[in-house]
Amino acid sequence: MDRSFFLFPDRRRVAFDRIGVKPKEEDMAESGSIGARLAAWQDDLDPVAPQAGSMGAGDGLSGQGGLSATGGLSAALEEEYLSRWRSPGLAAAVRIRTSLVFALQEFLVKRGLANIDRVSLSPVTDPLCHGVEHAPEISYRGVPYRTTHSMIYSKMLACMNPALAGVYIDSPNIRLELPEPAGVQRGKYLIDFSQMDIEVRRREPLSEADYFGEPERSAATLEAERDRALDFFEDMIVHAVSAIARDSGDALSALGVALEVPVKPFPRFFKDEDAEGEKGLEMRLGKKAGTQFFWVLGLLRENYDLVYPYLRADGSKPVRGEIPSRSVYNYDLCAASRMLDGKLGDAFEVLSGGLREWVYPAIVERLVDNGIIAEKPRFTAGGRLENMEALAGYGPFLAAARSRGSRGESFFPQTFGGGLGIERTLYALLRGPVVEKIEDVTFFGKNPDSSGIFLF
Repeated sequence: MDRSFFLFPDRRRVAFDRIGVKPKEEDMAESGSIGARLAAWQDDLDPVAPQAGSMGAGDGLSGQGGLSATGGLSAALEEEYLSRWRSPGLAAAVRIRTSLVFALQEFLVKRGLANIDRVSLSPVTDPLCHGVEHAPEISYRGVPYRTTHSMIYSKMLACMNPALAGVYIDSPNIRLELPEPAGVQRGKYLIDFSQMDIEVRRREPLSEADYFGEPERSAATLEAERDRALDFFEDMIVHAVSAIARDSGDALSALGVALEVPVKPFPRFFKDEDAEGEKGLEMRLGKKAGTQFFWVLGLLRENYDLVYPYLRADGSKPVRGEIPSRSVYNYDLCAASRMLDGKLGDAFEVLSGGLREWVYPAIVERLVDNGIIAEKPRFTAGGRLENMEALAGYGPFLAAARSRGSRGESFFPQTFGGGLGIERTLYALLRGPVVEKIEDVTFFGKNPDSSGIFLF
């Protein structure tokens, strides 16, 4: 049975070329509307159509007894959706989700952060450091907008308001992750998920003169800010885990897992301390940590995660492959489930974040060096952006990032932040005898390794 159907064959072909996989030609063909795709999928499930008038009294939905049909669409619905929707395991998982989300928001509000509006469409979104099929575009009134990978740029811009200590959003994220080339079930990816996006203004701001002229003092200040960021997120996790353990203990037991309130500080590992590379890093360090929560620090990754020093006063920059992890001011929080017998499961990244680039020339250099924009922006003395088209949607963001007050002070905020994947966190902590894949903690989760077409 072949369930691989793709709505954007040209983009899909490019994406598969990047990872060295040749898709089947029939999987690349256009077949029109979503209705046509679903009809083709159903034909593939059950190629022999029933004759008119052949439906019996037992066909279709039958109330509490479920589905009586034995093949085709009805069997697929029962196998992939209906049995999960009715399961006690999913009921337990969403009760824990409710405790998690409520506790996160409770903590953030108590810390003085403001809840802001969600952004689902924008000319620019998180470019991501890993390959996806494509960033979907939706045209409205003749203008193409990208769907949200994350609200990274939006939340940084919101922190331009000096009256706010920080912001948070339970944000929508669409990331069209490529399926695993070898057909392996990775279990942890969704193409449509929720993320608690958080951004906080740093306590000790640094000027551009500090950035370029005081590298040692600036580095010491930034290290202290990174420690403050880790402390902030550890407090958040302790608060959330305490709430889950207090309010949802029976749900944890029903899923065959335990959850211990972690003790601060969580174990911390710099990437360079592990000589085996990034593949399998989380699971290796999880075994070394021996706890449900730990940090991995200094992963050279997104263009907005601070690397310091990066741009020097003479315009020189470090060679990318020679940047040590202690010069990369970002962090991944990893989590693992704990079985009722005390054994730990595999660890997965659940939150990624960091201190952010804030000096305008460095922001531009990182975007260019990461291949996000093809050239540097060129502004006239009057503020007109001469090469707007070449910047692929980043023009307005860069204009905001370079904005200054009447005394020459930058309006762009100095922040740290992070995004906690709600479904990924649930999967990491609840994985065990009941929860096997990430969609097991969702009603409508779309795992790219589980299906080529999603019905809901």
